Amino acid sequence: MKRRAVNIAAVLAASLGLSGVAMAQEVYIPLVSKGFQHQFWQAVKQGADQAAKDYKVKVTFEGPETEAMVDKQIDMLSAALAKKPQALGFAALDSKAAIPLLKKAQAAKIPVVAFDSGVDSDIPVTTATTDNKAAAALAADKMAELIGKSGEVALVVHDQTSRTGVDRRDGFVDRMKSTYPNIKIVSVQYGGGDQLKSTEIAKSILQASPNLKGMFGANEGSAIGVVNAAKETKRKIVIVGYDSGKQQKDAIKDGTMAGAITQNPVGIGYKTVEAAVKALKGETLPKVIDTGFYWYDKSNIADPKIAAVLYD
Repeated sequence: MKRRAVNIAAVLAASLGLSGVAMAQEVYIPLVSKGFQHQFWQAVKQGADQAAKDYKVKVTFEGPETEAMVDKQIDMLSAALAKKPQALGFAALDSKAAIPLLKKAQAAKIPVVAFDSGVDSDIPVTTATTDNKAAAALAADKMAELIGKSGEVALVVHDQTSRTGVDRRDGFVDRMKSTYPNIKIVSVQYGGGDQLKSTEIAKSILQASPNLKGMFGANEGSAIGVVNAAKETKRKIVIVGYDSGKQQKDAIKDGTMAGAITQNPVGIGYKTVEAAVKALKGETLPKVIDTGFYWYDKSNIADPKIAAVLYD
């Protein structure tokens, strides 16, 4: 009797296609992230793990030690594909470098869901991400307001190869150029998202620009680097950050940082896994799943709506 029940389940699985596979075996969806070290990525993982529980699938989450390790991320992507997953989540460090492997996934009919950072390809079935250009433009508006709409500013960005790095840089720079003619951008530097490297870069910018009024750190590591540089050089400048984490929240509370853009990292992780499950069921997905963003500063950091998308 038990064997007959198993056989019936197998027949049902075969007849239901991909949705039936979930009945016969556990659906495996690896997520290859841009990193693992920042609290942002831990929050993304938290969301992915919650979705895995809700949708009863198996999820793994990994990324290189730093966001400068493009080659290591490509190796991780290759290893994930070798395990023959049913679907894949991928946050690209280099929006072009991964395309050959993503083509292999496409050929094997493995749906790819991009998250946080898209790729220069139509292979992903959707991208779960923040509208980074719009968010960085808001950061520029806040910076302009805080420095009186005139003076010199600079940027420390995590990279110029990922979609997030490019969009945050361009969103900030384009808004300043188009809307605030009396603000001059004197430097745009790249710290790989590493707070130590970003600290040194920010210190060199401060030394070279004695009249600098403000600096934008385009991700968690970049923003912390700017804060550290300002403290070490004892310079009073307006600092605007991106993302969250304990150090940024502390800097906002003590007035070192004026404010920051927060994404919804838990939502990004959750929507990535949810989208992968929907793709396996053959559901139609939007090209982009906008997971939202908020400006937070000392005045609203404790607001329940904001606190819900901040993380330590």
